[in-house]
Amino acid sequence: MRKLIIDTDTGSDDAVALMMALKSTNLKVEAITTVCGNVPIELATKNALMTIEVANGQKPPLYVGAAKPLMRDLVTAVNVHGADGMGDCQLIHPTLLPESKHAVDAILELIENNSGEIEIVTIGPVTNIALALLKAPETMKKVKHIYTMGTSGFGPGNTTPVAEFNVYVDAEAYSIMLNSGIPTTIIGFDVCLGEAAWNKEDMDVLLASGKEEAVFAVQCNRSLLAYNLERSNEYIVDLPDAVAMGVVLWDEIVVEDKLCYCYVCTIEAAAYGQVIINDGSKLAISDGFAGHMPNATVCKTIDNPLFKKRLLELLIS
Repeated sequence: MRKLIIDTDTGSDDAVALMMALKSTNLKVEAITTVCGNVPIELATKNALMTIEVANGQKPPLYVGAAKPLMRDLVTAVNVHGADGMGDCQLIHPTLLPESKHAVDAILELIENNSGEIEIVTIGPVTNIALALLKAPETMKKVKHIYTMGTSGFGPGNTTPVAEFNVYVDAEAYSIMLNSGIPTTIIGFDVCLGEAAWNKEDMDVLLASGKEEAVFAVQCNRSLLAYNLERSNEYIVDLPDAVAMGVVLWDEIVVEDKLCYCYVCTIEAAAYGQVIINDGSKLAISDGFAGHMPNATVCKTIDNPLFKKRLLELLIS
């Protein structure tokens, strides 16, 4: 059975992704670890604990991780997900408690005890993963695979014109992870748009089911829906973390992916957080990006109808 660690900055789309994994019966979520990002670490932890309670699935231990990025002040996304990260609907009243061990130590211990078996799913900034790599690089070499919702993929950024949020919060950490040598799959922001996003019909189906976790999934994304209505006048909820988890759970939804060399920009202020992706295309100048070996597999296209069908079935079953 597959063994996952899920590292999350639990905002509303993270909650959907967490429920997907917790409700799956063909894998074991060994731990959930929290990190600052969408919201400060205290809220990310409360949101994850509440999601575990309502998911009606596995109940793994939760460990609290980094409260700040490696080198910068924290940037949050409360303007998108609500002040509490979960739609400001007064949904967050967990009775579960986190473990006392720090997330980084828990990650390293699980990897040591399950050498070559642990798959890490990062659906927030990767500060915890970078700290683990800095603390015990030999242990981290025993990670089987990393799946990361990060970068803008082959599209524009969602935080700056070139940067995606999870990388922008801690680009130094993302660079450390991508240069670790651990097999990595990137699911960028570009593949969560369009038909992959929930529309009004999808949300009505979830609400009509009456299932606690399905209703919770819609309610906690209320602020994200309002944000999208104001931003583009579209009645949609884009779920990048859920799409990433879909790739983890159902590899058959991936239509096209490519081995790429990915470079994280950390020096030039205007480009901070951009991940430049070279998919092996022939370049006019042979030096630079063309000379590097691939360091990640990047998803280019997914089967949106199949992803959405699987997700809705999982939440209302």
